[in-house]
Amino acid sequence: MATAAAASVVAGAALLPNWSAGAAVVDDPTVDAATKATFQKLADAVFTDRTNALVDDGKGDRRHGRHPLTSGFSGKVRMSGTQSRHEDSALSELRSRKSRLQKLGERYSAATTSVTLNATRVKGRNAKVDVTETTTLTYEKVKGTEPKNTGFQAHHELTFKADRQGNWQLTGIRDTDDGYLAVNQPAEPPAATPPQTGDDDSPPDATRSATTQPAPADPKNFSASGYDYKAMAAYAQKYWNNYNAEYPDFSGHGAGGDCTNFVSQALKAGGWAHVPGYTYDWHKWFGNSELQSDSFVGVNEFSWFALSSKRVTSLANVYQMDVGDVLQMDFDKDGSKDHSMIVTSRSAQGVPYLTYHSTNTYNRSVASIIASYPTAAYYAYRT
Repeated sequence: MATAAAASVVAGAALLPNWSAGAAVVDDPTVDAATKATFQKLADAVFTDRTNALVDDGKGDRRHGRHPLTSGFSGKVRMSGTQSRHEDSALSELRSRKSRLQKLGERYSAATTSVTLNATRVKGRNAKVDVTETTTLTYEKVKGTEPKNTGFQAHHELTFKADRQGNWQLTGIRDTDDGYLAVNQPAEPPAATPPQTGDDDSPPDATRSATTQPAPADPKNFSASGYDYKAMAAYAQKYWNNYNAEYPDFSGHGAGGDCTNFVSQALKAGGWAHVPGYTYDWHKWFGNSELQSDSFVGVNEFSWFALSSKRVTSLANVYQMDVGDVLQMDFDKDGSKDHSMIVTSRSAQGVPYLTYHSTNTYNRSVASIIASYPTAAYYAYRT
């Protein structure tokens, strides 16, 4: 792009198909501290708008009529027309998600979103901006022991391109976490990679769980197994965003990222014992700073080990889950599970709340997850 622009300046308007005829084309613009700060402010506005689309302010649809924060940007840094249309579509999708969520009995009364700028890379008229988004949403009408809020941290890459006058336009947003399910993320996840099995080519099949309410009663016996479920929840709540240095971090490594590794760590903290052996044998389960079995870090391999070892049983309905239980999802129903989460709280009204890595999230209700992915397949496990 930089080379083409330079050639255009030399050759004149006849070689300027990307610019308006006769318009002045400035040299490749620089990105100074003020421009970087505006990049950050625009990113903050984008993700705040997305978060606000989920919040019920008690005024019905009036929130929908508000001008998005991004509409206040013009001049040196602003949204491109195409990206503005993409964001309009994203906000519409998120408002539909909010409606689905309200039908499931959940509302958010308030929210905060902040964005930090991590890095800016400039090449000619193109800039790549890496940011970290931190969002917290407050549950409306909290009762008893229900969590007061949920939150997550996500990473994004924003693409800016300079126009003929040197003004920067936001032209693209890419989520760079391997995981899914950020509360305000409108994008659908990519298709999953088929799982690789071990020596045994007949792993057990998990039973799909219903997502309807009310769920049949299936109370958890917290003393039957000898596991410490409070310790599992405490571990997950401690390390949801502050990763334990005693384990490797698989975020950014594809194939679901760090989600199952994180769940396994929490289960281990609550008393799940190692079953040593070959790493690729899904009948084995172990993990430390040096070595991890496929079942410790792989979504499908975890399911195979957990079921075959009788450490878990399948639950008929996701709303039957309680603290220490595990939920897995198959986003596109292709038979390969994509994501693992652990329950860290359950309300008196029978709603489980989940914590997970990739995207780092704590105390997200199962209703919120179902509202975001209504067509996914769900697999709930009693641990």
